[in-house]
Amino acid sequence: MMRKLSGLFVALFGVVLLLAAENSTKVKTFTEAQKNYWAFQPLRVAQPQRSAANPIDCFILTKLDAKKLALSPQADRVTLLRRVSFDLIGLPPTPEEVDAFVNDKSPQAYEKVVDRLLASPHYGERWARHWLDLARYAESEGFKSDETRANAWRYREYVVRAFNENTPYDRFVKEQIAGDELWPNNPWAKVATGFSRHYPDESNARNLMQRRQEILDDITDTVGATFMAMTYGCARCHDHKFDPILHTDYYRLQAFFANTAADDAVPMASPKEMQAWRERKANWEEKTAPVRKQIATLLDPEKAIILKDFLDKYPGEIQDIIAKPAVQRNPYEWQMFYKAKPYLTIEDDAAAKALKGEKKKQYAALLKELKEFASLDPGDASLGSSMHDVSASAPPTHRLNVGVYDAKAEEVQPGFLTIIDPAAPSIVPPADVNSTGRRTALANWLTSPKNPLTARVMVNRIWHYHFGQGIAPSPSDFGAMGGKPTHPELLDYLSSDFIQSGWDIKRLHKQIVMSATFRQSSAFNETAGAEDAKDKLLWRFPRERLEGEVIRDAALSVAGLLNESVGGPSVYPELPAGAGKPRGGWKVSESAEDRNRRSLYIFVRRNARYPMMEAFDMPDTHESCGRRNQTITAPQAMSLLNGKVSLEWAQAFAGRVLKQAGPDAQAAIKVAYKLAYGRSPDGFEKDSVLTFLSKQKSLVEERKVAGKKLALPTAMPAGYDPAQGAALVDFCQMLLNSNEFVYRN
Repeated sequence: MMRKLSGLFVALFGVVLLLAAENSTKVKTFTEAQKNYWAFQPLRVAQPQRSAANPIDCFILTKLDAKKLALSPQADRVTLLRRVSFDLIGLPPTPEEVDAFVNDKSPQAYEKVVDRLLASPHYGERWARHWLDLARYAESEGFKSDETRANAWRYREYVVRAFNENTPYDRFVKEQIAGDELWPNNPWAKVATGFSRHYPDESNARNLMQRRQEILDDITDTVGATFMAMTYGCARCHDHKFDPILHTDYYRLQAFFANTAADDAVPMASPKEMQAWRERKANWEEKTAPVRKQIATLLDPEKAIILKDFLDKYPGEIQDIIAKPAVQRNPYEWQMFYKAKPYLTIEDDAAAKALKGEKKKQYAALLKELKEFASLDPGDASLGSSMHDVSASAPPTHRLNVGVYDAKAEEVQPGFLTIIDPAAPSIVPPADVNSTGRRTALANWLTSPKNPLTARVMVNRIWHYHFGQGIAPSPSDFGAMGGKPTHPELLDYLSSDFIQSGWDIKRLHKQIVMSATFRQSSAFNETAGAEDAKDKLLWRFPRERLEGEVIRDAALSVAGLLNESVGGPSVYPELPAGAGKPRGGWKVSESAEDRNRRSLYIFVRRNARYPMMEAFDMPDTHESCGRRNQTITAPQAMSLLNGKVSLEWAQAFAGRVLKQAGPDAQAAIKVAYKLAYGRSPDGFEKDSVLTFLSKQKSLVEERKVAGKKLALPTAMPAGYDPAQGAALVDFCQMLLNSNEFVYRN
């Protein structure tokens, strides 16, 4: 019976493949509606029909006028400063910054704030986080083993640098698609291609042909969604059901990357520094050669056994490719070899586990001897991860029937979205790089006038991150299912201006945050709400909860604990009790200062995101994310109310309050409000808190009598009542949990 069912499945699958093949051979024509679809049209610069100081407001007011609505009044200065600070650097303003802005009566006061924030090194950290969501950035492989990718953090470093240096967006795109081909002597341009390196990968899967295809599928989907806001992935198995993306278009885009492989050993030091490192390494190798030879004698037999076991698990054709002389491998076989290569070198530690008895003792003694030369060892070179072409000629790319890796149909050549540009690209291999030049052709097309998508997509993304909603509602889907833009003329105006400005991202930020639309209050208006319940016309500023990373950073900042140093390897904060150690490891950073770095620098393990970030909707890093979810769940409240770390924030916050306010309760309340909210409490709030502190002090004294440990402010002044201190900690924790603290108003 099972054999009959199996035969039936094969027959049905064959019919599917035949139908797919027949469908692919039909001449594809696009309807007039598809040809005229807004996203594929050249940028049209319409003149605003309304006058206003900022062109953005002209377009917004035109739509509001049609509904007899108006912008809300401008937000108060404290609210506005907090809003723009969170938007541009992801941190709350200090009390000193609030006072300076509130007291600056000059017409340029707000503009000076905006310029200061855009010049801050924290700007790059804030906006890198948005881009890393798109790049599905992670520092581990994913799947079962979830091994660490040691140098993946360099890509995060690159993105922070690019935003801080205001790298023109067209250059930013080119670096990430083809930085190694266009700027081969720039290590950061090579690291930029790590955008494509962030695919998840199953190291234990032995079918390398299938693994290669899955990686190419991931790159194709991510490039299409990130730079063009097109759901290319829906065309992997057949023509797109809703949008004019052909099945062949999917593999034409994929062909640009058909010759790529990971390169996780990009030298990051200067040539002079690398030469000095090589000389020191050569000296160490010379001095340690005798002892290392003895270690090799012990370990090589064990390595051979492990390697044979590893190779035996590969299919026969892969084993043949690995064994084949290098000069005989074709481009496709080179890709298979490079995919297997990282696992063909067996580490000493892995082989040493097999040693027993006397050999184990000998190995320990030799290691001790080797350590005597530690002062000579320069350690590992400073390396980054990237993608590169494995040769100057690419393996053929085939359209795959229903997306199956070995169901090859006709060969396809690199090409663009047919409905926009059906012409074959001009591909010129670079003169001084062993590469095809294919990705350079793609990078040039993405940033060329022929492609109306790239500028629109990035402008819409930036608008989305400022307002919580894009002009086009789905930032990574400009197709029919993504929805139409609310203000298409504004989107085209900003996109055209973006290109003419030299793709200047900071300038675009400034245009947006200087507008009256951005500066208006978030207060609700019943009349406007009845007409436009979802605020699509932006008659008020959309109120939105901060991301988990920003909440954590803001809490650390207010508590006086935040380590604001920029850049460097990732850190490992404490995990909550009961979280368990994730597969792949989580070695908590020894230094509290390191643990309190910005959330951007927390190690991103694909299968075990940092619990607080996961609770607050950090995206799954297995795929590109253009728009985060906004949920309200019990674990979010629990992480802020019951967490050991969040209590430490409250204790440090209370200690900071006491240091500034002294023992006077009313002064302490004022300082706490100013630190947390940037404002002073009103009379009702002050009275409510005084009542709370009095009642809470009584409850705390009962706990103390019962022998329970009190959570006290850090560095509490001598002679200060512990019960009053514990009540102050509870109050400070309440402020960190309040809506006013975790929302951008």
